[in-house]
Amino acid sequence: MTTQPTTTPPPAQEVRRAPARDRAGRVFAGLSTGAGALILVVLAAVAGFLLYEAWPALTAGAEELTAISWIPDDGSLLTYVGPLIFGTLVAAVLALLIAVPVAIGIALFISHYAPRRLSSALGYVVDLLAAIPSVVYGLWGGLVLAPLVQPVWQWLSQVLGFIPLFQGPAATPARVMMTVGVVLAVMILPIITAVSREVFLQTPRLHEEAALALGATRWEMVRMAVIPFGRSGVISASMLGLGRALGETMAVLMILSPGLTYSLALLLAGRQQTIAANIALQFPEASPLGVSALIATGLALFVITLAVNMLARWVVARRADFSGAN
Repeated sequence: MTTQPTTTPPPAQEVRRAPARDRAGRVFAGLSTGAGALILVVLAAVAGFLLYEAWPALTAGAEELTAISWIPDDGSLLTYVGPLIFGTLVAAVLALLIAVPVAIGIALFISHYAPRRLSSALGYVVDLLAAIPSVVYGLWGGLVLAPLVQPVWQWLSQVLGFIPLFQGPAATPARVMMTVGVVLAVMILPIITAVSREVFLQTPRLHEEAALALGATRWEMVRMAVIPFGRSGVISASMLGLGRALGETMAVLMILSPGLTYSLALLLAGRQQTIAANIALQFPEASPLGVSALIATGLALFVITLAVNMLARWVVARRADFSGAN
């Protein structure tokens, strides 16, 4: 005769707790889903608002558009928006080319080379740069940096003037795209440095010790273990910095001498202009149709920013094997 094993029923207190935990989980899942959906709703609302407000300019005829003082004589909105898009991309890419190598160097120094006290202090100083308002950067760039870099730009135009980028003579004062690129690089430097530093610090210790045990120098260890591990994080940080550079307004407005041409000459004045700075410059005196035209340029900037973020997500997804989560 066999006896059936007896099971002890769970205490009544645990039975009561299980439904409560299930309800809390469902509430949290609903709140998380709602927060994610809210982001999409806000994004769609911004896009709808821009399209609605820009529609009068998008559908206006050439005669109506030519009544706006800053629209070209041919009355084409594309002729007006095209150079602004070009100038925005030139400024952002130039800032990125200057800031990324410097930010990676600072992040590596803080995470793997500097003593603990120095790395902490330097990290605070770099993070503090992000708290400085863009107006202060604009004043610094226009009043302090422009006179300082004027001899450097003049030298570049004399030595490398055969390259279209450094075509001279350099403008005096140096309110040119090259100066704007330097200021924007300083502005996006804290973002790229902070994210890159945290990613480099997440490198598995075993990877670093294995490289050193095989006889690698510290630089070889950084090159073979740290940088490949943090590559996706550096790309994400660069795209964050690029997003800020694309939308920067006051610093560019206070430094750059504007122009509406497709010019790569970085040392000449009156050649380029960015979308955000142009909106701030023209908005106070704009007519209703002029405001619509400016919002149309803002819609173009919105599309560019969205495309940049989608490209960044695609690049990071391709490098998922090197992410800190793995």
